[in-house]
Amino acid sequence: MIKLDISKALENAAQAVELKEQVAAAQEALENGTCPGNDFLGWLHLPSSITAEFLNEIKACAEVLRSNCDTVVVAGIGGSYMGARAVIEALGNSFAWLTNNGENPNILFAGNNIGEDYLYELTQYLKGRNFGVINISKSGTTTETALAFRLLKKQCEEQRGKEMARKVIVAVTDAKKGAARTTADKEGYTSFIIPDNVGGRFSVLTPVGLLPIAVAGFDIDKLVQGAADMEAATAPGVPFEENPSAVYAAVRNILYAQGKKIEILVNFQPKLHFMNEWWKQLYGESEGKDLKGIFPAAVDFSTDLHSMGQWIQEGERTIFETVISVETPEHTLLFPHDEENLDGLNFLAGKRVDEVNKMAELGTQLAHVDGGVPNMRVVVDRLDEYNLGQLIYFFEKACGISGLLLQVNPFNQPGVEAYKKNMFALLGKPGYEKETEAIKNRL
Repeated sequence: MIKLDISKALENAAQAVELKEQVAAAQEALENGTCPGNDFLGWLHLPSSITAEFLNEIKACAEVLRSNCDTVVVAGIGGSYMGARAVIEALGNSFAWLTNNGENPNILFAGNNIGEDYLYELTQYLKGRNFGVINISKSGTTTETALAFRLLKKQCEEQRGKEMARKVIVAVTDAKKGAARTTADKEGYTSFIIPDNVGGRFSVLTPVGLLPIAVAGFDIDKLVQGAADMEAATAPGVPFEENPSAVYAAVRNILYAQGKKIEILVNFQPKLHFMNEWWKQLYGESEGKDLKGIFPAAVDFSTDLHSMGQWIQEGERTIFETVISVETPEHTLLFPHDEENLDGLNFLAGKRVDEVNKMAELGTQLAHVDGGVPNMRVVVDRLDEYNLGQLIYFFEKACGISGLLLQVNPFNQPGVEAYKKNMFALLGKPGYEKETEAIKNRL
């Protein structure tokens, strides 16, 4: 089970108990559905509610794609791709895209940007390949994803024929409405529903995340089981001191009240880069509103110690760190002996590379704490499906509690619409004539 160490985060770890009653009230509000955004609480008991039958449906669809495709493109943006990518990158071979032996399809991502070169290069790469598409969009009209899907649908039909395209294009969308639903019904695509009461950033344990993860060849049963076990470990009846999500939420809010306005999520495993990115969306969209919120930043150590380390060590003291520490790597690699020893590293000969990494982690933690940076540590046994399921739900539950402690609605994101209105106005979208005229006067 995931462990949380707050011993180097507060002057006295017992301080966390100061928010015990407020945390309990936040948990009660989540459970009773009396909090702001209560129409988006479907994630709260999602892991324990997922049935074996439902997972089998996901796996059956995944097998169709795996049997008929050497490449699968996931079209989605924000929560429609971040969770899946985080899990796939964490579990996969770092060089799978170079060494793929055909056992699993290559998983690529599109619809998360409007880069013309990116989309052109993707379409060129897909030429001659047996590719499929998972189109993930509730509305089907999100510009980035809709644009990419239009290109991918056309290319898939031209390359593989309409009949095969129907087989290898899957829609994950709204149950009844929206352009993506209409297209799926018209074309006869296999489709899965995005629950109305689960927001995008909390959707990794819905078909949004589960289907791409299953297509990539990973065990979604274990992923869900890990999340379900963490759901139980963070339930309202669990004592505050034993509930990692409750303690994490409390400590972050205490630090925020002390002027620590930026949280830096740290990993020492390159495979966790996109887990950091998923976490940034989860907390940024949930807490960044009403002119409040801890700014979520992230770094990959030890890499970023050689770029951002100086600022973290000696810059403004408005930051704290949360470190994801992986206890056991999947592979063993020993540091070799060298007769000449020109680099002076023979004292490490025979040691595991991970031991060196762990000492880098510990040394960094102590240096940053000495430099005035409070430090929390989230310890994960290993990078496998079960532990990642735990990690996902741990952060989700803490996010819900933390947002309520901050007294915001953690489950809406009104601010993301502002840029869309401006973009549509600038592009001259029908229906935006007044906005177009107004914004042109500002240019």
